[in-house]
Amino acid sequence: MSDFFQNGVVTVLHRLGQPNIDRLEAELERHARVNPIALVLPSLYAELERPALQGILDELGQVGYLNEVVVALGRASALEFRRAKEYFQRLPQNVRLVWVDGPRIQEILRGLTGLGIDVGLPGKGQSCWLAFGYVLARGRSNVIALHDADIVSYRREYLARLCYPVANPNLGYEFCKGYYSRVTDRLHGRVTRLFMTPLIRSLGQLVGPQPLLTFLDSFRYPLAGEFAMVRDLAWINRIPGDWGLEVGVLAEVYRNCALRRVCQADLADAYEHKHQALSADDPEGGLLKMCVDISKSLFRNLASQGVVLSDELLKTLRATYLQAAHEAIRRYEDDAAINSLQFDRHQERTAVEAFLTGIKLATSGFLEDPLGVPMISNWSRVVHAAPDIFERIVRAVEEDHAWEPASGLGAESKP
Repeated sequence: MSDFFQNGVVTVLHRLGQPNIDRLEAELERHARVNPIALVLPSLYAELERPALQGILDELGQVGYLNEVVVALGRASALEFRRAKEYFQRLPQNVRLVWVDGPRIQEILRGLTGLGIDVGLPGKGQSCWLAFGYVLARGRSNVIALHDADIVSYRREYLARLCYPVANPNLGYEFCKGYYSRVTDRLHGRVTRLFMTPLIRSLGQLVGPQPLLTFLDSFRYPLAGEFAMVRDLAWINRIPGDWGLEVGVLAEVYRNCALRRVCQADLADAYEHKHQALSADDPEGGLLKMCVDISKSLFRNLASQGVVLSDELLKTLRATYLQAAHEAIRRYEDDAAINSLQFDRHQERTAVEAFLTGIKLATSGFLEDPLGVPMISNWSRVVHAAPDIFERIVRAVEEDHAWEPASGLGAESKP
């Protein structure tokens, strides 16, 4: 059962009372006539082999208010792209796949790089950026929603609650972040519980009150991958190309939106998706890689706000974080006990030790290069550098949509 408490500086829209999905969808169909809605779905080809995406499509097939669905398909060969087109044909909406690894999109990326435009590295950030560009190029949707393709517990209510605050013109929100409870027979969401929140609060202790830290700490699940925004934000927001995506997006929203135009919505009583391995010994994979990228993104965004992060302060941060994380473990253990949930203190401490290593690695990387990997350029800059870019993106996506590999060609054949 949700509470109704408003915490922090970001409006919280709770789940209260009885389910109201039918009424929400009826209102969204009406609002979508004024504010057409696009859904961006970043997906690796491998997700097509898993049951989560099948369940998502079953639910989306019942949604009548979406104007278009744009799938940003990554790590797909030519034959896999063709199979993916067939796979998504079951949806009743207008569906297009942005084949990120296809030769037409790759040619566009090379051309932009030649103009000095930062297009990022292959990954979720670049895929989302390309999909946003396609939605902007078509100019047929005023609201853009995004969620992942690995949500095992997906229900169409998630999407309705995510879109409603932005699509309803009477509410006036420009950005809505989803949040939810990550609980099964135990507590999940280790990166948020044991890393992100203790890190933000530890930084606040060391650098004093900072509006950006207050803003980030106001989100109940800052690392959730679901959000909806007005199309204008897709024009001006820059996007990180690494695991710092969610933090970077929130930092851009903080810069570009008035606080009263930002909200977070409770999407579900329970939420389950694919779990990442801790990878405590591999700084290039799993949750360790995630916390390194998140830390760097947080440090760089604070530096851009004029906060001086010295070597001494960042060394102190590790000790402050460790104390805050151990206190968080105690609180969550007590929370698990009163709810009769499983709780493994050893695993929780192991995660904190890995996250502490991640902070150390991020500190070294930040001090060596405070700017780090450039963020992907926003579409406003891209259009100024390449005025015909939208026509080229639409043409590439439509030609890929119409193209069929010759029969008998292997999986690596290209158009």
